[in-house]
Amino acid sequence: MRRSAANVNAGAADGEMRLRRLACTRPQLSSEIKLTSPATSALVITPEQFLKHWQGHRGLTRRAIAAFPDDKLFTFSIGGMRPFSAFAMECLGMAVPTLQGVITGEWKTYTTPTPETKADILGLWDEATAEIDKLWPTIPPQRFQQVDKAFGQWEMTIYDLLLYVVDNEIHHRGQGYVYLRQLGIEPPPFYERG
Repeated sequence: MRRSAANVNAGAADGEMRLRRLACTRPQLSSEIKLTSPATSALVITPEQFLKHWQGHRGLTRRAIAAFPDDKLFTFSIGGMRPFSAFAMECLGMAVPTLQGVITGEWKTYTTPTPETKADILGLWDEATAEIDKLWPTIPPQRFQQVDKAFGQWEMTIYDLLLYVVDNEIHHRGQGYVYLRQLGIEPPPFYERG
């Protein structure tokens, strides 16, 4: 059975009206939904556990960087994507600057250095890892639930922002794993984050 253009348009308008009604009846902010009181709610993950999880991923990404041959780290790509060195530098450009913004509320632009060797990138990675360990304990616990506009463009809760930083690293590491396999190199086991 074929529907006429008028019926299709009427159906779309009806669907749009239902979405508007739904939007008007649902709470606008998650803070309006109270399932438990703050004093009795349980944490899914503590800040210390989050840091350990993140640093486990950072350690794995470091091993992926180290697995690349020196020349291929800066030159090899597939399908027009950037080389893995660029992905690593993107992750470096997000980690410490994001934590500094979380702590201070000031979102300063990070100037990415231009490393020339794998050793340069690994050195920058190690410096950032130590800085993350130093900065993390200074985040006030309530800050994780606050909303901020990171770098003037990404407005979200701080915990969502930090999850994004970790997710972005995992995503790019996955691309690096494809590169390594294409080069005939076995990547580090993804489940070994210790």
